Amino acid sequence: MSKVMMPEPRRRPFGALGLAKAVQVIVDEIAELYKTDNIPWVVGYSGGKDSTATLQLVWMALQRLSASELTKPVHVISTDTLVENPVVSAWVNTSLDVMGVRAAELGLPLTPHKLTPELADTFWVNLIGKGYPAPRPKFRWCTERLKIKPSNAFIRSMVRAHGEAVLILGMRKQESVTRARVMAAHEVNRVRERLAPNANLPNSLVYTPIEAWSSDEVWMFLMQMENPWGYSNRDLLTMYQGASADNECPLVVDTSTPSCGDSRFGCWTCTLVDQDKSMTAMVLNDAEKAWMEPLLALRNELDLPDDRELRDFRRMNGTVQLFHDEPIPGPYTQPSRQRWLRRLLEAQEEVRRNGPPEVAQIELITLAELEEIRRIWVVEKHEFEDNLPRIYAEATGRPYPGKPLDEALPLGAVEVELLAEICGEDRLHFETVRELLDVERRHRNQIRRAGLFPALEKALVKGFYRDQDDAVTYARRQKAAREAVSAEDLASGNIQLAFGARADDSPAFDDFPLGSR
Repeated sequence: MSKVMMPEPRRRPFGALGLAKAVQVIVDEIAELYKTDNIPWVVGYSGGKDSTATLQLVWMALQRLSASELTKPVHVISTDTLVENPVVSAWVNTSLDVMGVRAAELGLPLTPHKLTPELADTFWVNLIGKGYPAPRPKFRWCTERLKIKPSNAFIRSMVRAHGEAVLILGMRKQESVTRARVMAAHEVNRVRERLAPNANLPNSLVYTPIEAWSSDEVWMFLMQMENPWGYSNRDLLTMYQGASADNECPLVVDTSTPSCGDSRFGCWTCTLVDQDKSMTAMVLNDAEKAWMEPLLALRNELDLPDDRELRDFRRMNGTVQLFHDEPIPGPYTQPSRQRWLRRLLEAQEEVRRNGPPEVAQIELITLAELEEIRRIWVVEKHEFEDNLPRIYAEATGRPYPGKPLDEALPLGAVEVELLAEICGEDRLHFETVRELLDVERRHRNQIRRAGLFPALEKALVKGFYRDQDDAVTYARRQKAAREAVSAEDLASGNIQLAFGARADDSPAFDDFPLGSR
């Protein structure tokens, strides 16, 4: 007779200590660590439950210290990617404002900071300006630029000023297997009680006060311990509840009651997940959040299973790269980038019309980003049609508020239309002539026209194809020729086999030096 396996009972929140005693132990530990040295603290705050609980514990510890013991600064940093879920972003911004006022009133050495990515690193400058495709797990270009670099820059500034910094994070081992593995590795290298070196940031230590807490324990703490800077933890619970797909985020009343700890907030543009469950749940669960539907629709448009039709067959540098003899798609084409800009501006206008008063002036994309995108299009990509102001006016019904271009364009609007008409459907021909004209104009008034011929050569190499099929055929022939070159041929300098003639035996193309393709 087989033995029936009974599920293991869930452990009691906070174990034998109970809530009050467990919190007391951690608060005492934080206070002692604070008094140990003069190393400044940097607390990571996202506005979510874990970072809120962590900051609340730090605040409680500071309040228990005397004025003479509050000797070093505590910096609270929150990274705004500029594409955060608008509801969460508003929550965090208000929380930071309230936090700063309350800390000053209590005389606490705690200062909140909202960090943002550099202009060149923002999501829309890279996607709409440079043409980076929507992020994917194998091309996750956004996380480093939007989140890691701003926070690391701040921490490094603290290290430069003080020699060291302690980073306090709301990381928990129960969040995921990967997180538990990383935290376990940090434990092995701890240099003092509860402090571990940060492998990516020299002279910085990491402290994770709630690392052993479960999600249930986090919510129990937040619901039973009043927020010390005067913000509502119950409103935070309500926000998590609205972001839960099943519309349930109950209070933890016993060990059998699940919490809503799996709710995730992040960038509304995120295509690294299959579905934005939190925003979808907000729209479905709360009629007052229906104004976010345009954002959800745009996010889903970005998340195409196959976006090759929207992307250039050439890489960012103009080369054709193959994978299993098929071209690796490059950046979004000019029509695609212009379409994404139009869709974004249309979504912004729709949100402003249909949203509550607090989002009446919401900026899904800032004027600074628009100006940088315009500069990239006109200067770096030689798209001197300068279509951004026109797209802005058509999408918003208002004139473009940016500055006039500080440089003359090679051709006027009429001449550009005539050039496009002459080239007809030969888009490659149009783009090549356009870039050649722009390169020549930029070097025209220079005393020394250094770089002119390399720039012209680059434009010719990039566009000297009949069409995509011709470019791919040539790339395949080059690949096959390179693979056929033996080590002996290379050693003897006999490498001309790597450059067979094109299908039409045109010699001009093959005269370009090695590596120019």
